[in-house]
Amino acid sequence: MNFNSHTDTVVMMTVALVNLLTEGEDRSRKYLPPTGAERAAKLNALFRSTDSRTVVTETEAEAFGPVAADLRAVFAAVASGDVDDAAHRLNAMLAATGARPVLARHDGEPWHLHFHAADEMSPVADWAAGCATRLAIVLDGELQDRLGVCTAPHCDRVYADTSRNGSRRFCSTACQNRVKAAAFRERGRSA
Repeated sequence: MNFNSHTDTVVMMTVALVNLLTEGEDRSRKYLPPTGAERAAKLNALFRSTDSRTVVTETEAEAFGPVAADLRAVFAAVASGDVDDAAHRLNAMLAATGARPVLARHDGEPWHLHFHAADEMSPVADWAAGCATRLAIVLDGELQDRLGVCTAPHCDRVYADTSRNGSRRFCSTACQNRVKAAAFRERGRSA
């Protein structure tokens, strides 16, 4: 997408949170999100992968589930062409978290914007505020169609299209290859 590296990082983290914490289908397999200690461990690993200093407890990890469900609804609305619904959902999240901008500089990085919840005591609210704000930035620009839900049969994982030409339709190359192979087999049967 190339807004800036921090925005891209948070948008990709949003994709990872949604795909990790929402039930659905993943490459033709039923997907159930992890719970308890496994959920906390996977979330903490995800946060470490983006150099975040966030560490969550099991209780906090469980509270991320509704946030991920709200964010998934935004991706689904954009994918269905209902940007108005996506915007209303993001506005509700921004209001609920009291998202506010804060300039921050850490880990040798230059000054950049963070968006925190009005109540900075909760990592769940802080991440909800940050993810909702970054998705709002995407909706505000001409790249809103870069948010999507995998179009492969039996997969509903979300993605953010960072390709140069903006033509991505699948959550992964595995889903893309699965669809191409099925189309190839179908053409062979028709011939």
